[in-house]
Formats: sequence, structure tokens, C-alpha cells
Amino acid sequence: MPVDRDAVLDSAKYLRNVRPIDPEEIREYVSDRPDTRVVRQVLRENALELGLVERPDGTFAPPSSGPLQVDFDGVDALPDRYARVVEDLLVEHYGPGWADGDTGAHLRSIIRRFKRNYYRQHPVEYDVDVALGYAIYHLATYYASTQYVVWELIRDGLLDRTLRILDVGAGVGGPAVAIDDLVCSDGDPPLVDYHAVEPSEATVVLEALLTETDRNFHWTVHEERAETFDPEGAFDLILFSNVLSELDEPVAVAERYLEMLADDGTLVATAPADRNTSIQLRSVERTLEDRGATVYGPTVRFWPNARPDDEGWSFDERPAVQAPPFQQRLAAGADRPDEFLHTSVKFSYTFLRTDGRRRHDRDLTGQRVAKLAESERHVTDRVDLLVARLSRNLSEGDHPVFTVSDGSEQVTHFAVLVNETELNAALAAADYGDLLFVERALVLWNDDEGAYNLVVDEETIVDPA
Repeated sequence: MPVDRDAVLDSAKYLRNVRPIDPEEIREYVSDRPDTRVVRQVLRENALELGLVERPDGTFAPPSSGPLQVDFDGVDALPDRYARVVEDLLVEHYGPGWADGDTGAHLRSIIRRFKRNYYRQHPVEYDVDVALGYAIYHLATYYASTQYVVWELIRDGLLDRTLRILDVGAGVGGPAVAIDDLVCSDGDPPLVDYHAVEPSEATVVLEALLTETDRNFHWTVHEERAETFDPEGAFDLILFSNVLSELDEPVAVAERYLEMLADDGTLVATAPADRNTSIQLRSVERTLEDRGATVYGPTVRFWPNARPDDEGWSFDERPAVQAPPFQQRLAAGADRPDEFLHTSVKFSYTFLRTDGRRRHDRDLTGQRVAKLAESERHVTDRVDLLVARLSRNLSEGDHPVFTVSDGSEQVTHFAVLVNETELNAALAAADYGDLLFVERALVLWNDDEGAYNLVVDEETIVDPA
């Protein structure tokens, strides 16, 4: 006999603000006394409508108010359960010997081809074979980079326990499962309404991975193009993960999605750390800023009416992840295994908002610090500065080199640590995006790079700002 769903839902609506909802209690309010498991399933299927999360003890209740609180100490590897999903898909499509013989050679050729197309800045066209090749090569690193980026929003208190997410160009699902694992690790369960926009056959992998997500991570896949998708309602987080470089009109598309943000929402765009895509991301960021968006971070704006006009090649780097088993298996059959082992975690990113909020809301007008836009007048002088460190160590030599910014620079500025002391060690110790107060840096012109060097030596003091 079918369950009286309306009776179940009416009872849940009545009790939701009174006490945690126990499916065993709810069945007593329904005339046909349905099985408790059936009641639980009805509650799960309607949890978004009811505004309920399923708690570890099996009861349902509204999520707690307030920001997410998550412990995070980095990413070592793609979790095993997602690796098993990819392995199962590979076996399903190619058989148990998928990494050997002709099928292994076929997958390696696919990876070579989309890597070649990427570096030539040609779009990647997805079919099932390409989607599986993409998962083999990219899934682990995209999972890691997404967690590092989204963690910054959680750390800053910008994501609440009731969370509506739009993942534009969701691909094979690395960002989706990364977000699920991160936000649902809060000991107090959040209620997540996740929407993926993905028009290609990458959804074969995406949907298989999404079946592994938390019960309070409610997902919907929209097989539509980003340019034409028209959702209902506003989103707390809109993600463009390595997508903007594949769009014909990235600024126009991103600008349209900014209008879909909640009043206190954030649009996050990421890109690989290579020169072309990273610079393009900064160009999109700056154009959207000119059109009214606020750059929350990680780049800074310390001088009113000043905007950076350097090339904008800025990226973060985190510890490499382990190669997942399926990646190792495919690489083992290659003449050059390293060609198919992708474990480095390097990425560029931007946070855009519409409420005027910035991570570092500083105005240096009238302060006794130099402005990077005026570095030409300070060449061979020592100056004081407030800057953000926007790179890891870029040097392969003896002297560490870091990109720095105050949001006014017209060309790139490097902080060069030529003599580390106890008083300037904060430069090397800083994290990506951290603010530093620098006293007595020597300004020099770097003709080889077409940039300014800010020499940090034994006369220089660097403190966290």
C-alpha cells in the first residue's frame, strides 16, 4: 500500500519547530502506520522543502544557524570511495583490463590530446571516453585545489550551515565531492542544496560520484550550457572551477551569474596556474570590478580609486597529492609514466562579491608607506610598504622570490629575500594572501623581467600585518 506522503509531511511540518523528528514517532500520526524505513525515506526526499537535516542519531531537525565550523589541515589524496567509483566506471566501459593493451593506449592518447588542446588554448570536447580520461588525470588535483579555496571562505565565516551552491561547468565532479566532504565534515550537519550545470557527457562520471555524497548534500544536475542556464532563486556560493578559459565570453557569463548571488554570497572562479589561464582570470576579475563587483580576495586594493594593471600572473601552490590508484595503473603501461601522473596542486583563484565586502579593507591614504604605483620615483631608495604576498617561492636559486601587491601596481613587483634574518623571516613564512608590513625595502628595477625588485636584506624588517 502506498504511504500517505501528505500525512507524513504535515506531521513533520508540525513537529519541526517543536522537537527533533523521529520517523518512528511520525508513523504513529499516519493512519496506515507505514514502515519506519518508508517514513525515513519520505523525509529524506523532502528534506530541502522541509528545511531539515538528518542527524547522526537518525532524527531530523532544522540545521543550526550560523557559519560552518570545519577542521581542515590539507589534502593528501583523493578519498578511496571516489577512486573506487572511477575504477568501477572504467571497468564498466572497458572491462577489467582497461589499463592494458588497446584500451590503455586509447586512454593515454585521449589524455595526450586534451593536454595538447589545453596548452594550445583549444576547447575540450567531452564524450564518455574524454570524461573518463579527464577523471583519471585531473580528479585528484581538482578535488584538492577546491578544498583549499573553499576552506578560505569557511575560515572567514562566509558560508553558513544552510547553503545553496551553483557549480557552473561542473565537469566530472572533483569540485562537487570536494565541497561535500569539506562542508559536511562540520560536526553539526549543514543543509546543502547543490546544483551542477554541465551539458556534456562528463555527467556520467559526475552523477556516479555524487551518489557517494552525504545525505544532507542534496544535488541536482542540469544538463544545460552555462550561457543559457536560468536558475530560480539566489545562491550563497557560485563556483566556476577551471571553466572561464573555455568560454567564448567569460566576462559576460560571469557577470550574469553575479546577479544570481545572494546578497552576502560569493562567486569563486579558479584557473590552472599556467601563465595564460591565470592572467586571463585576473583580466576577468578586473573587468568585473570595473563593472561594479567587489574583489574580496586574495588580491588586495589598499588605495582608493587605484587598480592593479600588471600582468596579474599570481597563483598558489600546495603540497602534491598522492596519485590515485587508477592513475598509477594507467601510467604504469606508458613509456614515460610521468606524462600521466598529475599530482601537483597549483591554482589561481578569485573571490567576487556584490556587497562591497573585502577580506582586507584597508585605506592607506595618508599613511607613511610607499605606493607601488609610484615605485619609479623610489628606485635605489629604501621604503616602507604594506603588501600582500601573492605567490609561493618563485625562485629556483639561492634567494627566495615572491610576488607582492598593494593593488596599485602597474607592473609586477617581486620581494627578493637576499639575506634572511630573524627580523625579516616573516616574508618567507607568510602564507599566500597574507599581509606584510615591510620596513626599509630597497627598490630596484629588474630590466630582465620588466619588473621592480623589492630587496629584503639585513636592513629590512618584515612583520605580519
